Amino acid sequence: MKIVLVLYDAGQHAKDEPRLYGATENELGIRKWLEEQGHTLVTTSDKEGEDSELERQLPDADIIITTPFHPAYITKERIDKAPKLKLLVVAGVGSDHIDLDYINQSGKDISVLEVTGSNVVSVAEHVVMTILVLVRNFVPAHEQIIAHDWEVAAIAKDAYDIEGKVVATIGAGRIGYRVLERLVPFNPKELLYYDYQSLPAEAEKAVNARRVESIEELVAQADIVTINAPLHSGTKGLINKALLSKFKKGAWLVNTARGAICVAEDVADAVKSGQLRGYGGDVWFPQPAPKDHPWRDMRNKYGAGNAMTPHYSGTTLDAQARYAKGTQSILESFFTKKYDYRPQDVILLNGKYKTKAYGENKK
Repeated sequence: MKIVLVLYDAGQHAKDEPRLYGATENELGIRKWLEEQGHTLVTTSDKEGEDSELERQLPDADIIITTPFHPAYITKERIDKAPKLKLLVVAGVGSDHIDLDYINQSGKDISVLEVTGSNVVSVAEHVVMTILVLVRNFVPAHEQIIAHDWEVAAIAKDAYDIEGKVVATIGAGRIGYRVLERLVPFNPKELLYYDYQSLPAEAEKAVNARRVESIEELVAQADIVTINAPLHSGTKGLINKALLSKFKKGAWLVNTARGAICVAEDVADAVKSGQLRGYGGDVWFPQPAPKDHPWRDMRNKYGAGNAMTPHYSGTTLDAQARYAKGTQSILESFFTKKYDYRPQDVILLNGKYKTKAYGENKK
């Protein structure tokens, strides 16, 4: 079989660290394993446009492996150009860069799987880090030191504690709940969550969190809001000018879910106006982010409030080891025709939805 693997280029960094499995140079560590079984592996980072290497490989590709960190957008048009395609694997978590609805509605016999849980801890830790970076006004403090300056008052005038604040998560699934767990020791005033279903009573009690019935009610109460929800038609553009106007003035917003959940210009304007005190995260749309993306240069009135990074929260070396192993496990199950996938990894099975996170089953 022919497997097309789309990853980012790492160059010297891949030589520095062979455990950088998510790079084209290290290929998830699966080339030798695949070739020993007689399969062909084509690895590329070239994914944009009709003249890309990905496009050239589509006609006879049996399997395509992508990642959320350098997403190959698998559109309706690309799916139609790949008549042999049977399996799409996401090395990581998040299949929103694939036109899942088209696969489902077209009746195509294509399965989509991701390595669920492979980076939930990594992302949850990044969320807490970003909250601290914003609330404690870390970035301008660090920039001061790099610039050989020292002006404590310039930083302290916009620095706060998490203790005593109301913190809310939009989404309380595998990542959102872990964020709540990690916030408990900070002694917040209250932890809130919005989700289509309540947490189990024991889980809710363990973090002393309260479910809020509407997003509008949630953001109106929160000092800090973190987005931990999948991207689909119901969440795309969710955080827009209208909803931002309902936030507590001066709240902080963190997004490590997907960039397209937020309207980029509206968020940047909210930071500039002071409706948001700051915004941080690592997800953008599209990715890689263009140089003129409004989140690159946004600042609040003090020249702070920007805690953006490239999309790396879920691709720490620990996470890469997990999703590389998980990808190989999915492929092994497919090659042996056992199809004994972990249920939580299956997004589409033979074109049919097997999850509530996307498609017709989402709430």
